[in-house]
Amino acid sequence: MTRVPIANAARTPIVCIVDDDASVREALASLFRSVGLSVASFGSAADFLARDHADAPGCLVLDVRLPGVSGLDFQSQLASMDNRLPIIFMTGHGDIPMSVRAMKAGALDFLAKPFRDQDMLDAVANAIERDAAARRDADALATLRQAYASLTPREREVMGHVTAGLMNKQVGGLLGLSEITVKIHRGNVMRKMGAKSLAELVKQAEALGIRS
Repeated sequence: MTRVPIANAARTPIVCIVDDDASVREALASLFRSVGLSVASFGSAADFLARDHADAPGCLVLDVRLPGVSGLDFQSQLASMDNRLPIIFMTGHGDIPMSVRAMKAGALDFLAKPFRDQDMLDAVANAIERDAAARRDADALATLRQAYASLTPREREVMGHVTAGLMNKQVGGLLGLSEITVKIHRGNVMRKMGAKSLAELVKQAEALGIRS
């Protein structure tokens, strides 16, 4: 049985099912709950969009053929809304062009009905881990941006030059500062950014897209 990691009760992974067949939704919901996942089911793309969704790692199990907007068109719609929830497609009428289009557009998997329960559980576990990792990266970048925003304009200048590989004396020459003043600014930058080494500060600058 596939086990899905759960960080805490408040952020229990959730699987959203969108399929117009109620029996399919019920069977999948029972399967996912059996491994400790939360489930939200919808009969159409419109129903999904009309609902507020929990801020937790998850994925979307989506039928290709839906009433109204098709699953593939819904995938494009979600992308245009900057909704990056990982998608696992399922269909009883799949063909190669459909699967190629879905995968090129970012779908993680494309399962043809009937599929094995274990195949679906494996796909969902992979999708949730991908989403959890993406959320961790986004949270880390937001924290980094907040720290960078706390720097003074001069500290930002010093950070840009230092992470570009310049020595304190060279930075001072460029900015018209004494070497000791550059050292003070550099120390403030390291403290505010929470960097324990220059190498870590360089990685932070790269993540922030800072160019000297």
